[in-house]
Amino acid sequence: MLTNTFVLYLSTVLIWGSTFIAIPLQLGEVPGDVSIAYRFGLAALVLMFWCRMTRRNMVFGFRQHLWMAGQGLMLFGFNYMLVYQASADITSGLIAVVFSTIIVMNIVNGALFFGNRVPRAVIAGAALGLVGICLVFLPEVRALDADGATLHAIILSLVGTFITSFGNMISARNQSSKLPVMQSNAYGMAYGALVLALIAWGRGESFVFETSWTYTGSLVYLALVGSVLGFGSFLTLLGRIGPERAAYCMVLFPIVALALSTVFENYHWTPEAMAGVSLVLAGNLLVIVPKQQFLRIVRIFRPAIVRQTLKK
Repeated sequence: MLTNTFVLYLSTVLIWGSTFIAIPLQLGEVPGDVSIAYRFGLAALVLMFWCRMTRRNMVFGFRQHLWMAGQGLMLFGFNYMLVYQASADITSGLIAVVFSTIIVMNIVNGALFFGNRVPRAVIAGAALGLVGICLVFLPEVRALDADGATLHAIILSLVGTFITSFGNMISARNQSSKLPVMQSNAYGMAYGALVLALIAWGRGESFVFETSWTYTGSLVYLALVGSVLGFGSFLTLLGRIGPERAAYCMVLFPIVALALSTVFENYHWTPEAMAGVSLVLAGNLLVIVPKQQFLRIVRIFRPAIVRQTLKK
């Protein structure tokens, strides 16, 4: 059991961390909305086939379909529209750093929609995270071009993250109403793909398909690995160890994304970026880790931080 849990945890972190590097490979000849429709359309077909093969119930009422459609539009539709647009102007690793703020957004939205209490640690964690993001993007902000493309991409990433958080609230509502997770994801991905296809058609975008290995390979990876296996691993982990411990994935996968961005996108680390990422991680840990455990972690890493500071 312990080994399986570790495999699920490691799979989620590596898969979701790597999907951010695959998204820019979808930008080019095929419009972004069309690529997203392809991605989740393929993922929905695979999930529905799997549900049929495992004899899961696929018959639901009209109201249930409305809620699954809402989940799909937030988790597999509008949020990715914004993320794909942002990927044209900032590196995938930086988008992953912004996306990690979903931990704080989920807790705040949980208070708004479900009446959950917001601990003071959440406020402190949010403050640390915002300061950290400002430091991470400080070089980009200093070098903003005339049309403010970087700032626009940052805003798109934050809004896309908030939409994802809203989708998580709908998913929580659906699960509390006994809607099965896999079937909800299958229908949600189908609805998300359909709506994005309609939006692309309304904009007059061309439904072309790029046959290059780069585009096709990244599409298959995002659909099958990123969407089907990634969400499957995370949801299984969620049910096995609980949402609090599973949330550590959200802290770690930006590190994977930044590491890949350093190798493949020539992302340059600056002292400000290193300090900013540290603050974002600390803010997220402060939110999801009990106070005593958080202080223990700080005591472990504080000597190394002091040594690095003295070296500079």
